[in-house]
Amino acid sequence: MNARALRRLAAPLSILAVFALAAAAPAQAKKPRASFKAMSHDFGKVKQGDVVSHEFTFRNEGDAPLVVEKIETTCGCTAALVSEKRIAPGQDGKIKTTFDTRGYSGRLTRYLYLVSNDAASPRRELSVSADIEVPPSARIDIDRYNLDMGLVLEGESPAAKIVVKSAGERELRVEVAHENVKFFSGGKPLASAFSLPVGESREIEIRFPPQARPGVQRDYILVKSNDPVRTTLSIYVSRYVITRKELQELFDKYQKVLKDKD
Repeated sequence: MNARALRRLAAPLSILAVFALAAAAPAQAKKPRASFKAMSHDFGKVKQGDVVSHEFTFRNEGDAPLVVEKIETTCGCTAALVSEKRIAPGQDGKIKTTFDTRGYSGRLTRYLYLVSNDAASPRRELSVSADIEVPPSARIDIDRYNLDMGLVLEGESPAAKIVVKSAGERELRVEVAHENVKFFSGGKPLASAFSLPVGESREIEIRFPPQARPGVQRDYILVKSNDPVRTTLSIYVSRYVITRKELQELFDKYQKVLKDKD
């Protein structure tokens, strides 16, 4: 084949190649793309304990369906897709996020992530912020949350003490509860509910009834209060109830050891 024939053949081939590339180009360009109206939201000043919500709106500005795989969040914030998981080109999607400010204070930012098949941004970061104001409130402090009474002789009534303090800016209202326990303060029976002025403390004696069941015993004393952050606290109480026979056996076993040390 001479050069003139090759040139004649090359022209049609070039035209075919152009048409082939033009036909292939749209197929390659079809991709989803998530575009948000806004990627952050500031709730401004909110009171501690408020639960605030916001909806992020986004549009699929690509030319292929956008598929949302999941919504991820950081601590203290929840979020959910409130539209279809598969969003056609030109259609909108919505993510609703809710922020519970209970237990938080000051300036705070939380993040959430849209995970999708958007190849350019498969994990899109969004954020919500708030200035959380803490109003004057009651706050409870307890000196200990675990009480180990050790060995308790069968038939005895074990007792232990805790100290409750009003550590906030408002009067603390406290209620202690357990169906088998009696509470005392200063040697006198204590009403299950009482109040503590700001900065004051009260020692509470916890008295159990005579112990009849040998072995390990465990209880939880509930302490409820008007502390908005810690409304209910648990005090774990443990003891080992030993029979008189077991006590005598222990005494006999270790009596000689004690004498030898002396």
